[in-house]
Amino acid sequence: MHILCKPIYIVVASFYASVLLFSHCMAYEEEHHSSSHKSTNNKIYKVNQQKTSDIAVHGLLLWASTGFLMPLGILIIRGSIKAEPGSRRSIVLFYLHVGFQMLSVLLATVGAAMSLKKFENSFDNSHQKLGLALYGAILVQGLIGFFRPHRGKKERSYWYLLHWILGTIVSLVGIINIYTGLKAYHKRTLKSTTLWTILFTVEVSFIGLVYLLQDKLEYMKKQGVIIGSESSIVSSNQDIPQSQTQKELLPVACGRKRNALENLFD
Repeated sequence: MHILCKPIYIVVASFYASVLLFSHCMAYEEEHHSSSHKSTNNKIYKVNQQKTSDIAVHGLLLWASTGFLMPLGILIIRGSIKAEPGSRRSIVLFYLHVGFQMLSVLLATVGAAMSLKKFENSFDNSHQKLGLALYGAILVQGLIGFFRPHRGKKERSYWYLLHWILGTIVSLVGIINIYTGLKAYHKRTLKSTTLWTILFTVEVSFIGLVYLLQDKLEYMKKQGVIIGSESSIVSSNQDIPQSQTQKELLPVACGRKRNALENLFD
């Protein structure tokens, strides 16, 4: 009986020894996995912090380029149309337009190079696809601006039409891509972009209002002049005796009517 129990003791002892050894190995593996997981999380956190700042700089560059300088250059060149050709005001506004557009192309180039170097460009989302097409259009628009024909040539009208259409498309797509960039920034960093979206919307609305008013300011000024002249005419007529007004007002009124029509169709 004692001889039979001895192998049983050996089996039980070896079982407990193997269980203890297995438990110790599992505890060591779990601790090693936990420490490696923590180091990986810290590494990912550091990378995300660096990418967050890179994305912010990229967005700032593209906002300054397509969201501010390009629309400002468009407003400036539209203001130079009413200036006398060859005048000092016309020349200054033209070179301001060229300077702002060249600076916007430079900033867009820096932002695009930063995106290619620091981000994963799989081009599987709308922001990256629009950004690639937008940068190509910006380069083409810049080259078209340098090959501007002289005023009076036949090619000038075709160049102006192409330059105007492409510039309008670049500005609109650039504004749209800033909104998609804000959405992508929120998706990547989980940070709120509501304030920046509201501020950019206010800026775009103000630029659009100025753009629409540029063609109406002169007309509004003319309306003010006509109204003011009519009120002065009425007040001056009240001081004239009735006998004189019957003799002299008819030809003067005809002349005033003719001048008002000329001002209306100028």
